[in-house]
Amino acid sequence: ARDFYEFRYPFIKRASSFLSSSSFSSSSNDEVTYDYIIVGGGTAGCPLAATLSQNFSVLLLERGGVPFSNANVSFLRNFHIALADTSPTSASQPFVSTDGVINARARVLGGGTCINAGFYTRANSDFIRRVGWDARLVNESYPWVEKQIVHQPKLAPWQVAFKDSLLDVGVSPYNGFTYDHIYGTKVGGTIFDRFGRRHTAAELLASANPKMLTVLVYATVQKVLFDKSAGKRPKAIGVMFKDENGNQHQAFLTNNRRSEAILSCGAIGTPQLLMLSGIGPKAELQRLNISMVLHNEFVGKGMADNPMNSVFVPMTRSVEQSLIQTVGITKMGVYIEASSGFGQSQDSIHCHHGLLSAEIGQLSTVPPKQRTRQAIEEFIKRKRDLPREAFKGGFILEKIAMPLSTGHLNLINTNIDNNPSVTFNYFGHPRDLRRCVNGIRMAAKVIQSDRFTNFTKCDKPTVEKLLNMSVKANINLIPKHTNDTKSLEQFCKDTVITIWHYHGGCHVGKVVDPNHKVLGTRRLRIVDGSTFSESPGTNPQGTVLMMGRYMGVKILRRRLGKAAGV
Repeated sequence: ARDFYEFRYPFIKRASSFLSSSSFSSSSNDEVTYDYIIVGGGTAGCPLAATLSQNFSVLLLERGGVPFSNANVSFLRNFHIALADTSPTSASQPFVSTDGVINARARVLGGGTCINAGFYTRANSDFIRRVGWDARLVNESYPWVEKQIVHQPKLAPWQVAFKDSLLDVGVSPYNGFTYDHIYGTKVGGTIFDRFGRRHTAAELLASANPKMLTVLVYATVQKVLFDKSAGKRPKAIGVMFKDENGNQHQAFLTNNRRSEAILSCGAIGTPQLLMLSGIGPKAELQRLNISMVLHNEFVGKGMADNPMNSVFVPMTRSVEQSLIQTVGITKMGVYIEASSGFGQSQDSIHCHHGLLSAEIGQLSTVPPKQRTRQAIEEFIKRKRDLPREAFKGGFILEKIAMPLSTGHLNLINTNIDNNPSVTFNYFGHPRDLRRCVNGIRMAAKVIQSDRFTNFTKCDKPTVEKLLNMSVKANINLIPKHTNDTKSLEQFCKDTVITIWHYHGGCHVGKVVDPNHKVLGTRRLRIVDGSTFSESPGTNPQGTVLMMGRYMGVKILRRRLGKAAGV
């Protein structure tokens, strides 16, 4: 009974309960098998599982716990605390790319929707065309998500001032409240309701068929199991996972050629799990003595993260907390967004870790080699010495829309709990740097606009003063260049942070086919952002949620035709 209350839905169970009770076994000694095993109960995995369970038995395996009773996940006011929590059971698992930018990946049922800033938008129609999806089904799949978890925001004062300033500096027209991704200034959707409570992908499980779905939490999948009969393409037959007590289990697919294991572990987890399962670059697998199932040099390649830089805006009075509600979609390949009153509040500043920096761009660049204990202590001390004003302002953020710089992901060891090594090569391509400079100029104009200075009640700051404050507020452990505020290029490179929209590593045409089946294998598919070569919309969660539903419907229709009933 305790589990039922704690986990909200009766089909969600602890991994350690596996096989001891299951709705699919006809008798106790039969081994239970599943039509679909989905690895990763995140932004794509939850809607995918809910959809496939309408007609087939589904096992959804999630390495984290549930989000429902976690106040750090549920409330807007605690957004920054979840990201700052570096304990092993946190909903957020930090990782540092080799570029030195601290980043986060989700470790909870509901995935990134549990730890993000909540902004919801659709992709533009060009993106849908480029990925070759059926526009009609796409337009049925977005509303399926929206009806269940998306809300119209109540605009915070900071967001109103930001909207007026964007229009003032020419990011027009004003498109009002819309989910659509169109040039100009708009207010988007949010997964926070008007009480500041978050609604995550895990709530989409409410529309599952409860008799056909089993969700195991604290189930860490270590590898996909294959049948490698001679002369045939490797066939996925199940997965191996460990439960919360460290005990090993195996779960198997039904003996039907249409059964599938589907990886929805995200852009970090999916390439990592593929390699640990023996699919990836031969040399990489040999280096760690992983038995090779299939050589594919492209697994883990083409990793990209949209660089973000933020300009700090001080205020003399406290400002209502707000995450992204208004966005400016410019024609120069840059998105301008804003947040206020976060991350520098008293509770977060005393968190004992070297991860927080001012605000939503909570983390700045920390070259791994300089992350000594002493450096982190220094960082925490500097945080405490910041003037009170630093906690009262907000940030104007600019994000590069489609970075040309890409990197790669490599295994460090064979332990799935450890992060792989990831390189994004921020600003490796000169066009990305040019766009950042233009974006920072635009952000500065917004802050200098009369609409904004009337709101902040501060004198119109010079660009140099703004950037100086931003370098200070964006405290990080990277050695600062004295010309930071003179050279916008240097400012971009030194203060680059992430907005957590990383993607790639299992691209279509390289690792998966257009239906997202893993090339050279049978019964294995990938449904998540690792297949993207660009991040859709200003913020990707809407499209990843939609993709889970879309791919589920596509699979059902292909398998059952009209009888699918979806």
